Amino acid sequence: MGFWSLMEGLLLFANALAILNEDRFLARRGLTVAELQTGRRNSFKSQIVGLINACQFMRLPLIILNIVVIVVKLFSG
Repeated sequence: MGFWSLMEGLLLFANALAILNEDRFLARRGLTVAELQTGRRNSFKSQIVGLINACQFMRLPLIILNIVVIVVKLFSG
């Protein structure tokens, strides 16, 4: 597994986190930012919620990175 494959895998993982719907999926499992306002900030659950929130916030750069990866894959095979 090369560096490029690792980067593609991380991009796919970020895409998966970015498309999670907060109302349908995350709220049922207690993974929203609003529910963590009263809890501890350094828990594993709050770090996961922060990662999901960051991926959802960075959707435009993810779209651009996806376009770049698609173009590179088209030209390199």
